[in-house]
Amino acid sequence: MTLTRTLLAGVAAGVLAAGAAQAQSTKGPLGDGVTMYMQMGGNPGDGATWARQTGAADAAKAFGVKLIEQFSAWQPEKMLDQFREALAAKPTCIGIMGHPGNGAFEDLVKQAADQKVVVTDGNAPLTELMQKYQDKGFGYAGVDLYAGGSLTAKRMIEYGKLKAGDRALEYGLLSQGERGLSDKGLKETLEQAGLKVDYIEISPEVNADSSLAVPILTAYLAKNPDVKALGTQHGGVTSQIGKALEQAGKKPGDVVVGGIDLAPATIDGLEKGWISVTLDQQLYLQGFLPVTQCVLSSKYGFTGVSVNTGAGVVTPQTIGALVPLIEKGIR
Repeated sequence: MTLTRTLLAGVAAGVLAAGAAQAQSTKGPLGDGVTMYMQMGGNPGDGATWARQTGAADAAKAFGVKLIEQFSAWQPEKMLDQFREALAAKPTCIGIMGHPGNGAFEDLVKQAADQKVVVTDGNAPLTELMQKYQDKGFGYAGVDLYAGGSLTAKRMIEYGKLKAGDRALEYGLLSQGERGLSDKGLKETLEQAGLKVDYIEISPEVNADSSLAVPILTAYLAKNPDVKALGTQHGGVTSQIGKALEQAGKKPGDVVVGGIDLAPATIDGLEKGWISVTLDQQLYLQGFLPVTQCVLSSKYGFTGVSVNTGAGVVTPQTIGALVPLIEKGIR
């Protein structure tokens, strides 16, 4: 964790040094004059958003970028509206999230490219648009979604010694195109291990306010007392699962739970044993790297870079070491 911060500091320092060497007459920081609108995802300070805010703010400070944050409560239509608002302001760059999908963003990204505005993506991929506009700085900072969901499922199986025939629930967003690949990876990996997997689609209302997941999950658990595992790739919903299990009369460990992110309630759930495994997206990187991409592409012509920010999980045994960094909004 401290290594990550050291590496990021090294990258920033190295880029700044390179900029100074290339243009010794340039005064001020590497990103001087750059304005970036950036979509953060949820709501200010929430567990699935805060570390991304911190990373973006730290990068903006390091590079001298004017950063305007945008929050959408994870609503795809609002993300599209925010893009239009950002483009109207004629910034240097716009950082987006891929939840609305390639088709929804296609015309908007073209407009931005025509106006020489750099667009880059985070959290949910837009593969088609990245292939088309990568030479103009369109990068991706986020998880390899299918692989992340699959990894979560594998660790759930290992942690809970799940076996063929066990019942599981996958509560996700399969309908959301590439965004749904993480839930698809989780669901299919459980099925490939022989588990009987039920599926519930997360509604737009729950997507915006994850506390609404509690009665839905409680009702499912009441109707399916034999369920052995519960998985999701929604950070807000992950944070509510412990409450749902408790209200359903379960005890920590009765149901193997796999989720994503490290919201405060998820940390509490890990420490108390309600949560078994959670995918660590390293959200700080999803804030820091798009700002870096913006500066390098808009001022120095670098093409888009794709970085998989999540390749590991956190369990009740490993959460303790991360807590001090989580409390600082870094992990």
